[in-house]
Amino acid sequence: MSPLENDRAVFEREITGLLDVLYGAALRLCKNRSDAEDLVAEAVTKAWANFAALQDKQCFRAWIFRILTNTFFTECRRRRTVSLEELAGAEEETEDAPFSLFERLHQPFLLWWGNPEQEFLNKLLREHLERALDELPEAFRVVVILAELEGFSYQEIAGMLEVPVGTVRSRLSRARSLLQKSLWQEAQAAGLTRPTESNNAVRQREV
Repeated sequence: MSPLENDRAVFEREITGLLDVLYGAALRLCKNRSDAEDLVAEAVTKAWANFAALQDKQCFRAWIFRILTNTFFTECRRRRTVSLEELAGAEEETEDAPFSLFERLHQPFLLWWGNPEQEFLNKLLREHLERALDELPEAFRVVVILAELEGFSYQEIAGMLEVPVGTVRSRLSRARSLLQKSLWQEAQAAGLTRPTESNNAVRQREV
């Protein structure tokens, strides 16, 4: 088998095992099937064109995800005529004080007793979380997808996005805060919380 044939066999084996997760990540990034399919196709094409330059084939998964995310940001710049720095700078526009969902859960105005975290999570439909993720700015959504859904380390994500590890931590922290705030607002809209009454007042009225 020639070196080219060997490369092709290795590439096909690796990419076949990752197509589903690549498409899932692309769908999260693009938020529609057509663009996600185009993103995966373009990333795979770029990956094969540069496969010979990948010295450590054990790094294939992180490498292909780096290509996927870079391709996504390139398309964002092309469509919106903005820089990657502007996309990534979205964290500067978020609130200074982080929002903690579970701090809110321990405040005395919930409708249920016992284990509020479990009750709360049971009542939130999966689509609420998906919608909250979709509404994140691109720079935040990318780190959530890579860290929480795909399981990459902060160091790996920093390498993919070409930013310091501290930036990855900051974006992920802000993304989690935005997600929690969005879910809390969903809970309020669904009537899962009472904004003013204390636990004792509610209990006395229900007795």
